[in-house]
Amino acid sequence: MRLHRAGRWAWLTALFIAPVLAQPLPGRLQLCDACHGPGGNSQIAGTPSLAAQPVIFLENQLVLLREGMREVPQMAAAVQGLKDAEIRAIARHYASQRPAPPRGSPDAALMKRGAALAGKLHCGSCHEADFRGREQMPRLATQREEYLVAAMNSYRDYTRKGGDTMMAAALYSVSDADVKALAHYLVHTR
Repeated sequence: MRLHRAGRWAWLTALFIAPVLAQPLPGRLQLCDACHGPGGNSQIAGTPSLAAQPVIFLENQLVLLREGMREVPQMAAAVQGLKDAEIRAIARHYASQRPAPPRGSPDAALMKRGAALAGKLHCGSCHEADFRGREQMPRLATQREEYLVAAMNSYRDYTRKGGDTMMAAALYSVSDADVKALAHYLVHTR
C-alpha cells in the first residue's frame, strides 16, 4: 500500500514525532538535531544548518513554519503547537552553537566569480561582510552549499512561499551558474 504524501507524514508524526513533542525542550532539540545535525550542523543534503544563525532569523522562520506561512512538509509536525517561549528557547540554543567548517575545499575559479557577484549584488550589506548574518538575515557562511543553491533558486524563481521579496529582487536574472558560484563563495567565506 502506497501512502500519499500527507498520509505518509501523518503516519510518521503519530509514530515518531508526537511522543517527542510531548517532551520538554531537550527532547524537542533531539528531534531538531535528528535532521539539522548535532548542534545544528546538518549532515543531510538539502537540510540547512542552524548553528550560529541569528536568533531573530530562527525565531521568524519557526513562526512562519508553525503558522503555515512557509511550507516545508518535513517541518509541519515538528513545529505544530510550539509555544512562543519554546520557539525563543530553540532559537537561542541554535544561535549559540558553533558552526562546522564548510565541506570540501574551495574552488579558486568559483571563489573569484562568487566574490565578484557578492560585491555586485551587495550581499554583505544585509548579511554582513563575513556573511555571518544579523537580525532577520540568515548566516550564509558555512551553510550547506546545495541548500544555499536551492534556497537562492527558490527566491529567484518565486517558488518559496513566505520568501523575502528583497532576495527575489536581488537574485532576479542571476543565472544558475552564477548562483552556484555565489553559493560556493558565500559558504567558504569565514
